[in-house]
Formats: sequence, structure tokens, C-alpha cells
Amino acid sequence: MHPIVRFLANLTFILSLGPVAAGAGSEKPNIVLILADDLGWADLPLYGNRYHETPALDRLASTGVRFTQFYSGAVCSPTRANIQSGRHEARFGITQHIPGHKRPFAKLIDPPVPLQLPLEVETFAERLAAAGYTTGYFGKWHLGGRGYGPQDQGWQVVQEFAKHELPPSLTGAVGPVRTAAYLGEKAAAFIAEHREKPFVLQVSHYAVHIPLSTTPELLEKYRNKAPMPGYPSLPEYAGLLEELDRSVATIVEALERNGVSRRTLVVFVSDNGGLETDQPGNRYTSNLPLRSEKGTLYEGGIRVPAIMSWPGTIPPGGVCEEPTVTTDLFPTFLEFAGLETSTVPSLDGLSLLPLFHDPGTPLSREALFWHLPHYHHGTPASAIRQGRWKLLEFFEDMTVELYDLEADPGESMNLAAAHPQRAASLKASLDDWRRRVGAQLPQPNPAYDPDRAGALAKGKQR
Repeated sequence: MHPIVRFLANLTFILSLGPVAAGAGSEKPNIVLILADDLGWADLPLYGNRYHETPALDRLASTGVRFTQFYSGAVCSPTRANIQSGRHEARFGITQHIPGHKRPFAKLIDPPVPLQLPLEVETFAERLAAAGYTTGYFGKWHLGGRGYGPQDQGWQVVQEFAKHELPPSLTGAVGPVRTAAYLGEKAAAFIAEHREKPFVLQVSHYAVHIPLSTTPELLEKYRNKAPMPGYPSLPEYAGLLEELDRSVATIVEALERNGVSRRTLVVFVSDNGGLETDQPGNRYTSNLPLRSEKGTLYEGGIRVPAIMSWPGTIPPGGVCEEPTVTTDLFPTFLEFAGLETSTVPSLDGLSLLPLFHDPGTPLSREALFWHLPHYHHGTPASAIRQGRWKLLEFFEDMTVELYDLEADPGESMNLAAAHPQRAASLKASLDDWRRRVGAQLPQPNPAYDPDRAGALAKGKQR
């Protein structure tokens, strides 16, 4: 779609919604972003694993649109950086989780990872706060420590924490509190307090990140449930996911109870693909039919569940197959609030508003790009998706793999040798993109030792 045509389509759609999306006075729309941690594409029953139970997310999808080809960054911090900024994480060098980990004897030395998102990067919270929004952030940040937290990046009401259980010193409760439930309560209180004025709220869960834990009640429930063939069916994992789902229910019910649900966009998405196996070899989930897992650029590492609901506006029960990405959330939120995006420097995302009107609308995007020049659950690599075609380039040996995702979403058949011209064209586009964004590349390691290449310098694989 030509940019002018897309702009006119967006404008027509926004104007058709009346004063709510146009941002008139107190009728400016609200935004709620719920971010899961390590939730894989197939983890929700709607996407595949029916051992798990997520009635709140099922309901959210029934009132809005479910995305089947929605992408994240490669891992946690990169995704969080591109959500906040609308710009590809490679522009900041945050291409691995902060602070990353090192393999001192691997074949390549990967680039250092900055310890924070630069303060000069304008977040969507800063833009919306300047437009009169109250901004609230609860949960995991993972984009920098003291001086670089959400309160330093446009978020006005902040409580930052992770882990699955919180101590009384943090919550004020008599005993430990489950994090997912606490997040739901904090979000509900924020909604009630700020219902009279426009607000943007981000709720960042730690679920379903390892180490797994859940409540005794849910653990017992899933221990007594038959597993689903073909998928790991862990009671701790399923229970933790249901805790997250109950938190979603608390938030949606708060929107309805306070009379703001019909002028609130709710977005649910994960920060990366599911962790199938940890460093010691423990099995947690499966991203099937997608290939591989978190920390790789195969589909199982970067394709994630995503649901967006705007009752009364987004047609209920929609399914969107258009390739979309977490970088798109920034321009979507700004256009949703009636704000201009053309002044945002190096904006890499596209507004998803046209998809709210018609999930089949094609977006005018050249390609999608990923850059993971680090050892995680794979070797350093970059990737490009253009239409149905996806190419991965691996830096250890500079080999490429080419897949037709329309025919082969599981990436089982490498077509690089069969389509050398297409592979070369995509590789050239990937090279050009890396130059344009200043993507850092790994370098040869003089201390390379094949026998110790997989050893970590400290800590453990996450």
C-alpha cells in the first residue's frame, strides 16, 4: 500500500470512530499493554496447547483480534526497548538481554550490550504524558537500573519488580504475595483512580519465566489433568500461566466496572518465544509447529501470541495473519491517541490501526529484520522476512538458510540452494539494513577453543 493511501485509510478510520479516537477532551482513549515474559506462540489454548487454561485471554480474543504472525525481538530486553521506542533495538545495541552473558572460548566475540536504554530515546509514555495522559508502569522493566528506570522514561506512577512471589516489605501484606495477582490489583487500582482522565498503563509480568512456581491450588489442579499429546504438560507451567490469565481478568473487569472498557485499547503480547529447554536440559514448553525457541531467530524464538481488543470498535473474533511486530506498538499507540508520528526520528514500526478495521489489510512494509549477534540458544545471526520468504544468516560460518514460511512455517526445508538469486537478494537487503541502523557485528575470537566453546563465563543460560 502506498504511504499516502495508508495515511488516508488511517485518517478515514480514525475519523469514523468519532471523538474517542480523535482525542477530544476527556474522551481521549485509554491504552493498556499487558506484557508476558517468555510466553511461547503455542502456549495459549487459542494457539495450540490445550493442556493450559486461559479463559480471560480466550474472552479477550473473542472481543477483538488475534494475531497469528506477530513478532518480537529475539529476547527480553531487545523487545522491551523496541516497544518503548518504536525503533529497532539494533539502533541502541540492545540486541541481547541486559547485561547479557559471555562465552569466552566461543568462535566469535559478541558485541557488548549497553546496560540501559539511553535517556535521550523518547518513549511512547513520554509522548502520551506530554499530551495529557497519566502513565502507569507496574512490573518488570529490564532496560536499566537506577537513573534509567521507567520513572526516568515518562512513566509517572511506577512500581518495578520481578520474580513470581513478592515479600511483605514490598507489598505491605502480612505474608508473601503472588506477583501476577498483585499486578492485577495494582492495575485495577490505577484504573479506578484515573478513570476520569486518559491513561496509559503497562503491566509487565514475570510469568512464565523460569524458575517456575505456582499456588498449591493450581498445582494440584493441573497434576490431576491429563497431559496434551505432543506438548510438555507441566503443572507448574500451566498453573503459572493461569495466574497470569487471572491477572488479565482482574484488569479487564476493572475496565468494565469503571465504565471505560469501550474507550480502552487492550494489548496482550509476549516479549519473546517460549523457553523449550534450559542450560541443564530441563524441558518446559514447546513452540510446535514452529521451530526452536527463545534466543534464536527461528520462528519459535520470535513469533509470539498477540491479542488486541477495543470493544465496540475492533470487530469481535477477528484473526489477523499480516506479519506484525512489537516495534509497531509505539506508532499504533500514538495514532490511536490522535498524535503525530512523523516527528519521531528513525521510527521503524508501522501503525496497526488499519488492521483494527480490517485484519486482512496489507501493511506497506519493506521487510522485517532481526539481529542477534550473540550466543544464546543458538549462534550469532541476523534474519530478514520479506513477504512469505525468510532468510537467516549465521556469523560463525557465514552460511544462510532460506524458508518459505507460507508453505513451511516450521522451517524444515532450507531452500537457499534451490533459490540462490532470492537468497542473494535477501542477504543484500539484510546487509544494507545492518549498515543503515548501525548494527554491531561479532568479531573472531583469538581465544577460541572448540572443546570449551559452550562454556559460560559466569551465571547461567536464561
